[in-house]
Amino acid sequence: MTHLEDSKIISLFYERSEQAIVELNQKYGAAVKRTAANILKNRLDAEECANDTYLGVWNTIPPQNPNPLVSYVCKIARNIAINRYHANHAEKRNSNYDLVLDELEECIPSGFDLESELEAKELTEAINRFLATLEKEDRFLFVRRYWYADSVSDLSAMTGSSANRVSVRLFRLREKLRNTLKKEGLLV
Repeated sequence: MTHLEDSKIISLFYERSEQAIVELNQKYGAAVKRTAANILKNRLDAEECANDTYLGVWNTIPPQNPNPLVSYVCKIARNIAINRYHANHAEKRNSNYDLVLDELEECIPSGFDLESELEAKELTEAINRFLATLEKEDRFLFVRRYWYADSVSDLSAMTGSSANRVSVRLFRLREKLRNTLKKEGLLV
């Protein structure tokens, strides 16, 4: 099946053509659902999240003209899934996503106030600088684990490495991030 180029899909959004949603779903629907499912661990919630994502894209294009489109769409899906996750699990714990958050907890400064845009921006810039120093495969592992919430076994299959090797690499990456944040004064 041949998919439209991203620019053509975006043009359909600008024209307010409902075909834009159809094309977006055909091209990136699997990535959107996987992003949501990795966080929510519930197929129905992931499908609802995908629909909410398409509405979010519809409401933001125009004026946005994202490049690359897949990152933009998956970011919207991720944010919607995280909001749904918090709503669904206010009293409960989701072992996979909580595990991902717990792994990073020791790297993020305690008492870090995400409401403060200045501090959030500073931390974001520090993490981006950290990611820029990593080799391609380490950056891939870090982003797939801590942005897309892929499981260690999925990462193992994607990279052809053993699950143990992936776990060790992620541990070392978290240590490296913690040391970087300490050096930059963002972690005590």
